[in-house]
Amino acid sequence: MGTKEILIIEDEVVIRSSIRKFLHKQGYKVSEAGSVAEATAFNLTNFDLIITDLRLPGAIGTDIIKQAPDIPVLVMTSYASVTSAVDAMKLGAVDYIAKPFNYDDLLSTVRRVVSEEDKTADDKQSPAPLTNMLGKCAAMLTLFEQIAKVAPTDTNVLIQGESGTGKELVAKAIHVSSKQSKANMISLNCAAIPDSLIESELFGHEKGAFTGATSRRLGLVEAADGGTLFLDEIGELPLEAQARLLRVLQEGEVRRVGSVETIKVKVRLVAATHRDLKSLAKTGGFREDLYYRLNVVKLTLPPLRERRSDLEELSQHFLRLNCEKLGKPCLSFSEESRRLIESYHWPGNIRELENAIERAVILCEEPVISPDLLSIELDVSLIEPTDEPDPEELSLEDYFLKFVQENQDQMTETELSQKLGISRKALWQKRQKHNIPREKSRRN
Repeated sequence: MGTKEILIIEDEVVIRSSIRKFLHKQGYKVSEAGSVAEATAFNLTNFDLIITDLRLPGAIGTDIIKQAPDIPVLVMTSYASVTSAVDAMKLGAVDYIAKPFNYDDLLSTVRRVVSEEDKTADDKQSPAPLTNMLGKCAAMLTLFEQIAKVAPTDTNVLIQGESGTGKELVAKAIHVSSKQSKANMISLNCAAIPDSLIESELFGHEKGAFTGATSRRLGLVEAADGGTLFLDEIGELPLEAQARLLRVLQEGEVRRVGSVETIKVKVRLVAATHRDLKSLAKTGGFREDLYYRLNVVKLTLPPLRERRSDLEELSQHFLRLNCEKLGKPCLSFSEESRRLIESYHWPGNIRELENAIERAVILCEEPVISPDLLSIELDVSLIEPTDEPDPEELSLEDYFLKFVQENQDQMTETELSQKLGISRKALWQKRQKHNIPREKSRRN
């Protein structure tokens, strides 16, 4: 169907240019404007998608919806303005993406909005590529199969996994492969909203319901009507809000704060947590009846330390993505950096890996990324064994001893620590542990 044309409206030049370059490399024809007024200079009917910020000089971003009623509009907003984004969707926006956003998330949303109808059937058979989920280990392949089975149903889903494992990506994979894919997917991190505001955020409120409620406000549950509501960190939801949510699931209706009227809604709930909700329910920290309503299908995301076979693919993916995003030539990892990535425990999971590589790409001034740019403090006690250890290979401790003994006459302590991917303090501690003193006559 030809090259898709996208218009970006963003007053921040750096952000606008970065998005344009990224989407251009993905095969899209991209134009840009700094305001709604600048955007109207284009023939808007030529575009397949308009991406606009909410806060712009002159007119607000939602005004472009009136100017181009037949063109899908994707709204960019800060998390603090998520309710404004919901209001934008009431005016006709197809979706929103919160700043700062992941470029993978942006790309998956863009593809979903502008994709051709003849590709839809093929895409729905493989939810992982739609959200750029990567992985070939047994646990991830099982997860992909489970997503493919549960997505076409109306069943509530509970996603379990440590922080940073990609729970929202799983939720998006479920949504784009569901019957609700053409409707909104509304996301909320329950831990990010104060307890005093969470009920208003989820269920809306009437004018005068509480101090500061100067007008009626649509809740996220209503905004998700006909689509998917994703509640991240649902274990942090206050008990009062849990009771209201249970009514939504049981009765299919919602009542705004300060109202006596109920509104019928049809929402598919996908929830995520890093906590053990079953144990939490037994201690009274989570409603047991809500837990069983949520736990119809539970999907478990493995931590990155259990996905050693995926580390190479993931690290190369983030390296390529950040080079494109930052307009840098293709970089590569040094052998020491590869070894460090494979050995590290990654307590922050995929999010930590992505951040480490983004930081390294920003700071790198050479074609090859050295271990020090990754800023990883290697703690031998946290290192997990590989899935298939080779008995002929050196252990990490043996490697450390061998490397220090062979190179300490030619390298300073700083150089040694950088090559090993550890701090000078950690190097000194390991010298003490293995009784490898540094002679005073040698360089420091």
